[in-house]
Amino acid sequence: MGSRSPENEYRRKHGDPTGSDAASHLGGEARGSHTSRDGDGCLGDAGGVDESDDDGDGRQTSLGPLEGSLSTEVADAPKKRKKSKKSKKKKHKGTVPVHVKQTSPPRVLLSELFPSGDYPKGEIQSYTTARTTAAEARYDARRLYWEDDLFLQNYRKAAEVHRQARQWVQETAKPGQTLLSIAEGIEDSVRALLGHAGLEPGDGLKAGMGFPPGICLNHQVAHYTPNPGQKDVVLQQEDVMTVDFGVHINGWIVDSAFTMAFDPTYDNLLAAVKDATNTGIKTAGIDVRISDVSAAIQEAMESYEVEIRGKTFPVKAVRNLTGHNINQYRIHGGKSIPFVKNSDQTKMEEGEVFAIETFGTTGRGYIRDDVGIYGYGLKQDAPLTTSLPLASAKRLHKTIRENFGTLVFCRRYLERLGVERYLAGMNCLVSNGIVQVYEPLADIKGSYSAQFEHTLLLRETHKEVFSRGDDY
Repeated sequence: MGSRSPENEYRRKHGDPTGSDAASHLGGEARGSHTSRDGDGCLGDAGGVDESDDDGDGRQTSLGPLEGSLSTEVADAPKKRKKSKKSKKKKHKGTVPVHVKQTSPPRVLLSELFPSGDYPKGEIQSYTTARTTAAEARYDARRLYWEDDLFLQNYRKAAEVHRQARQWVQETAKPGQTLLSIAEGIEDSVRALLGHAGLEPGDGLKAGMGFPPGICLNHQVAHYTPNPGQKDVVLQQEDVMTVDFGVHINGWIVDSAFTMAFDPTYDNLLAAVKDATNTGIKTAGIDVRISDVSAAIQEAMESYEVEIRGKTFPVKAVRNLTGHNINQYRIHGGKSIPFVKNSDQTKMEEGEVFAIETFGTTGRGYIRDDVGIYGYGLKQDAPLTTSLPLASAKRLHKTIRENFGTLVFCRRYLERLGVERYLAGMNCLVSNGIVQVYEPLADIKGSYSAQFEHTLLLRETHKEVFSRGDDY
């Protein structure tokens, strides 16, 4: 899920009539601003349930610290059984063990496919450059959670869920389908594989969607998802479709994206963006400066061009979207990785989880707000207490905290929970600075864009690309 670059905010404040007041809330920060505070990916504020909220009609509501469970317990991990003292019966020689296979669409619990609780490791890459600081100087017991086996199994399990859900999309998505059917198919698959339907308070905070599937066509670059009241969008043969969704377990989010095209005309566009993402992954590492990763991404991306209907277009890196690090229950952790050259000397650090993603386009390479709303998310810096003029806003706020915390959600998710007539309450929460809005983002009409993305962990001797698969 791309993080919005603050470059749009600069243009809005300096006379750009197309700027949106909401642009500054769409993730991403002024480059270098994170150096003045903690943005190192360590355990911090998370988005969990605040049990102190009541459901009364009073106007005072306590937001409280957005703290989620810091448990690294693997959801649905097999429990150890006590050994029976009874003698074991001999198995019949002709007995053949039953091997559980995944269905299409995926509906078999992942824990049944991996009964040992050991999930596939991601791709392991050694660092391309030596570390500049001795390991002894880095030791900090408070930050060694990333070496914990249960933490790693959480991430590996979430990554396997992502791979199986996206495999279904790649095998079944075809012209004539609606984007809504694809989005709901992803969500149903993720919830079934994890065994968390997310319909009871707190269940969606244990495991589920990390953020709604972004399904973008052609000039749409990021952050579009079908929502109630919108006309069905039908996939066409000539469309370029980007699919970006997140899977989380205990708030640790696997963020990964891919692009599909049914016409080979766009193969070079997809190849450019995939190459740029892989270059960013290869360059990333402990002590590596963000500016170096950005420069490598841009060089790879803009070495491609694509011919569309007899006209040649250079592939441009989108300059006001960025990759980002990920914190628990927080998809945009504070550090940003632009796709163009910059002077950010901030270094990547051991234990940080990064979403290395790139967006390429045949348009201007500069995105603007599109029509509609993608989703919402509780703000990390929302005031602890505030007076709300609408009782419906207080009830909605309680529902959001109990079911999503600081995870990004969309209107479809509220209606799935049975929430009705929520728009007035939502607008109240937005206007009071409690909830932020995410708009769809697009380049100029007639252009085409693509995205590829992986989630990786920087470890002491190597990086593990959790979401890597045979597909991309």
